Amino acid sequence: MPPGLIALALGGFGIGLTEFLIAGLLPQVASSFAVSEAAAGRLISGYALSVAVGAIVLTAATARLPRKQVLVGLVALFVVGNLLSAVAPNYSVMMLGRVVAALCHGSFFGIGSLVARGLVAPERKSRAVAVMFAGLTLANVLGVPFGALVGERWGWRAAFWAVTAIGVLALAGIAALVPASVVPASIPPTDLRAQLRAFRSSQVWLTLTATALGYGGMFGAFSYIAYTFTEVGGFSASDVAWLLMVYGVGLVVGNVIGGRAADRDRDRALILALLGLTVTLTVFGLLAASAPASVVLVFLMGLTGFAAVPGMITRVTDHAHGAALAASANVSASNVGNALGAWLGGLALSAGLGYRAPLFVGAGIVAVAVAVMAVAARTARAIEEIP
Repeated sequence: MPPGLIALALGGFGIGLTEFLIAGLLPQVASSFAVSEAAAGRLISGYALSVAVGAIVLTAATARLPRKQVLVGLVALFVVGNLLSAVAPNYSVMMLGRVVAALCHGSFFGIGSLVARGLVAPERKSRAVAVMFAGLTLANVLGVPFGALVGERWGWRAAFWAVTAIGVLALAGIAALVPASVVPASIPPTDLRAQLRAFRSSQVWLTLTATALGYGGMFGAFSYIAYTFTEVGGFSASDVAWLLMVYGVGLVVGNVIGGRAADRDRDRALILALLGLTVTLTVFGLLAASAPASVVLVFLMGLTGFAAVPGMITRVTDHAHGAALAASANVSASNVGNALGAWLGGLALSAGLGYRAPLFVGAGIVAVAVAVMAVAARTARAIEEIP
């Protein structure tokens, strides 16, 4: 395992922590700045919107710069954003810090995934991307409890100081361990117009659509999973934290399995992962009243939900001929899917369909992703067979 991959994973871990830890700190932040819970919640939604925008804008703006320099600059932006949050004297500065930190998120994972695959042999590219994303999956497991624990003992600002320190370590690691030039199998386009031409490919759009729908289905269910546990499964509110950690462990396992499977037969692995998620969400909706089944199914939900991630990243960049803008667009697509899934799940709840409904809604969304991925795989094979 190239040392540069570890540095990239550490950067992903820090960025993931920034995204997730705020959920466990919202009451303290709201109290500190004397704002409502809804206003504090906008620190989450503002971050997500900034991720979607930054992924495209920053990747396009840095298209001609060396990738290592861009990654170092992005992590430096991340450090500045979290430092602003740690010292924020008021809510407005806190929001500014969240936005600044979020701007680097999509571009870091988009460009970083291209660098990661350039560090290894071509037949190991999906596994390399999985190693980089391992930091993000660990942040899913540890983010909320980390924020809650540090915030309870030393205050919410201490959590952001800790993430700032992680960012500094990642910055030093990338500067020292990632090669100055990573030579991929084919030279990717750096000119912005050339990168935009990558979006003429129907395979790029099909992959982005499958990404958005796959994420949308999983997070449409995940957004309301705490209510499903407590109102349907009979769990207490205090059980939710460890149940979410079970889900996070599933993400870690799915990331590893998905990376290996995608290196063997990528399209087949993606279809099976999405199909597995569809089945898992459907069965979860049917068996949500069973506590033992819920524990198993929330683990499988994480596993099947993240198993498609490494393969989707390498698929979109392969069909985009290595264009970094397409890799970052994949991150934006996942965030758009998150918002779509949460909105549709919320509509189901508002319609009075019960707390199982988001699981069934999520299953329906992912079923569409399976169909899109099947079409993408079939048309890609047809193109390859043309002499």
